[in-house]
Amino acid sequence: QVQLVESGGGLVQPGGSLRLSCAASGTDFSNYVMGWSRQAPGKQRELVATIVSGGNTNYADSVKGRFTISRDNTNNTLSLQMNSLKPEDTAVYYCNARHRWILKNYWGQGTQVTVSS
Repeated sequence: QVQLVESGGGLVQPGGSLRLSCAASGTDFSNYVMGWSRQAPGKQRELVATIVSGGNTNYADSVKGRFTISRDNTNNTLSLQMNSLKPEDTAVYYCNARHRWILKNYWGQGTQVTVSS
């Protein structure tokens, strides 16, 4: 079992930056692929970025060059550094954990990010 708690959401101006954090607790954190997804009103949920335990990352085209995902396996935390934010980035952001071999998938409660002047 993995429990995830996001934090760091809020209001930011276009072009600004925001850093989201996800605290994970439970068993076998290093065997989970971690990720961030987001969902805007009226839109499908979009996978934003993923990171494996060793640090390899993948990003959605919409955030490449602007967002950076990272993880701290010692402290069981996941982060998303968001730079050059656009109004289109406004969404609820969710932390996700997917086991590498077992059909186990967990997610947090979400945190609201609003990009507006």
